[in-house]
Amino acid sequence: MSHADAPHSTRADRRRAASGKGRRPRTRGRRVRRVILWTLVVLVLAVGGTGYWLYSNLNGNLNGVDLNRAIGDDRPEKLPTSGQNILVLGSDSRAGANADLGTGKVAGARSDTALVMHIPEGRTRATAVSIPRDTLVTRPECTKSDGTKIPSAKRVMFNSVYSLAGPACVVKTVEDMSGVRMDHFMEIDFSGFKGLVDAIGGVTVTVDKPIHDTSSGLDLTAGTHTLNGTQSLAFVRTRHGIGDGSDLGRIGLQQQFMIALLSEIKKQDLLGSPTKTYKIADSLTESLTTDSGLASLTSLADFGRSMKGVDPATMETIMLPVAYDKVDPNRVVAAQPQADTLWKAIRSDREIPESAKKSPATGG
Repeated sequence: MSHADAPHSTRADRRRAASGKGRRPRTRGRRVRRVILWTLVVLVLAVGGTGYWLYSNLNGNLNGVDLNRAIGDDRPEKLPTSGQNILVLGSDSRAGANADLGTGKVAGARSDTALVMHIPEGRTRATAVSIPRDTLVTRPECTKSDGTKIPSAKRVMFNSVYSLAGPACVVKTVEDMSGVRMDHFMEIDFSGFKGLVDAIGGVTVTVDKPIHDTSSGLDLTAGTHTLNGTQSLAFVRTRHGIGDGSDLGRIGLQQQFMIALLSEIKKQDLLGSPTKTYKIADSLTESLTTDSGLASLTSLADFGRSMKGVDPATMETIMLPVAYDKVDPNRVVAAQPQADTLWKAIRSDREIPESAKKSPATGG
């Protein structure tokens, strides 16, 4: 992404990079946090509880993408219930504040992982389905933000869609592969995640075995540790120091961190501290891009209030069932019939069967 490559990139540069202009990077350090789901939840609740006395400043931080204009009418139908589906993306642009996060000298911006957050009718619970970045998918024909047409292509890596064609094309790809309409989309970058962890004073985790990963910079002894923002990024990004070193192997650590982050937030009662709430909301809205329907503080607050019945502690996070590709064992494909069963349950706003949560690639 040429705009994000400049040594002194502006925030506008980062926005253009996030739109997908530029070439596909081939370097390391690409991981995007599945824990972004929880930062999203905190943001929505925090903004909803702050009130409108901070409206002007926080509202000016937000950036929106018109999905209907970018995608057109060729989309799945909306849920026949009051349920909601939100695609949560993360970007690891090294522009602006992200350049100082110690995540490697990588040009441009990517979204290597996405979460489909499903909130069933009644909005008292939620499920997040993560799509591994190495999943081979069929990318539909897309239109970039500059009007350029990108032809459809088969067997492309999921995380390549964002860097080539931007977030709207990721939404369209997910809709095509799942048959599930995304009511909203949200994207946050590294600096927003780091700011959240630092604002709450760190997150405490316990590891049973030492983790030494020179790629992520994580170096932990067995035991309990309180991680700051930079360490937390390394923790959720690490894969070489655990399991088989694959992208799938670190999912357990990421889920552990999500629970720890939620516990810390609940313990601190952030919504009862306007100063801390503002610090968090300011950091996150500066790093947040949404669809145009949520690109205002008023819309985010309304959405947050509509989710007040959801207990974050009961949210379920699962991975799209995948199997190793028979042609390229370094890639995975959606496992059948599990994946179809999972997406069907979400389309019909029904409970996801246990059989649809089993992933052959992880042996479970």
